[in-house]
Amino acid sequence: MIKRTLSLFVAGLLAALGTSALAQVKEIPWGTAAVGSSGHRALVGLAEVLNREIPEYRITVQPATGAIITMKGYATGKFEGYYGADIGFYEYANDINRFKGFKASVKRPLVQSLWTYTIEVGTAVHSRDRAKYRGWSDLAGKSVFTGLLPWDVRAHLERAYGALGVQHQYRQVDLSAAGSLLQAGGLEGFIIYTAGESAPASWITEASLAADWAALNPSADELAALKKAGFTAIEVKPAVFRRDVHADKVILLPFYYGFHLGLDVPENDMYRMLVAIEKNAAAMAKTDASFAQIAQDMPGFQRRGVASSVDFVPVHPGLAKYMREKGVWDAKWDSRVAK
Repeated sequence: MIKRTLSLFVAGLLAALGTSALAQVKEIPWGTAAVGSSGHRALVGLAEVLNREIPEYRITVQPATGAIITMKGYATGKFEGYYGADIGFYEYANDINRFKGFKASVKRPLVQSLWTYTIEVGTAVHSRDRAKYRGWSDLAGKSVFTGLLPWDVRAHLERAYGALGVQHQYRQVDLSAAGSLLQAGGLEGFIIYTAGESAPASWITEASLAADWAALNPSADELAALKKAGFTAIEVKPAVFRRDVHADKVILLPFYYGFHLGLDVPENDMYRMLVAIEKNAAAMAKTDASFAQIAQDMPGFQRRGVASSVDFVPVHPGLAKYMREKGVWDAKWDSRVAK
């Protein structure tokens, strides 16, 4: 009877300890873009690393229709982490475009805490039509899918079209139908983009099976106008798309993307996450090429990401600690560390 009582006591103690340990695990439903997007694929890989390296947290990947939806979801309490780009922070800070009128709904402010890669956007047309186009301005009046309405890639490409005065006809389509619509003539162009200058989105790869598209680069005059308007242009090797893009180079416009947490995650925990990501970045890049930039220079990339948005949203203290330790922090940002 004594043994049975002792066994029951030990079992109860173990159960209690187990319950206590589970209670200490913080759940992080982390918002990202739709299944099939670069953002969704990247967060799946990132969550796998963090769940293994930082067991006090359990990250679940929550797909949404776009990064802006996850930013709004975090600000209103739906998500504990979000997917955010510099263009989104710019609109949020200035209360314009997709964030116009949103500030009244904010329950907790956005902060930047982890920059992972650039996204580079451009345009494709069907290969049979490529002789008709000398640049993006020739898309005026044409039916073009620039991405789903909430997407940052769409916002960035639309800003570029706007800077050039390109008044195209926007058509929203299902991602799975983009290639077949281009092939059939229902679309005359669609957005193409890569993550980290090396990985196209999955839906673009699928669209390549349905349509023989060609990269449409901005003309020299258009590139000059884009530069004057504040855009950066880069050349990406056609081999990145793993198909014939009917061009010897692909000119894309990059902007910065990251996966961000708020002040609910303490400074030291955020710092530990960044250290764990840097440790695993090379392995992450082998399975998802979009992580190639942080695998090459994690601290330097954080500096560039912070510089892109420091005037719009504050910096998580854990990211500031990491950057100071790595020697990439700028003292003029001290006042921009979130409290």
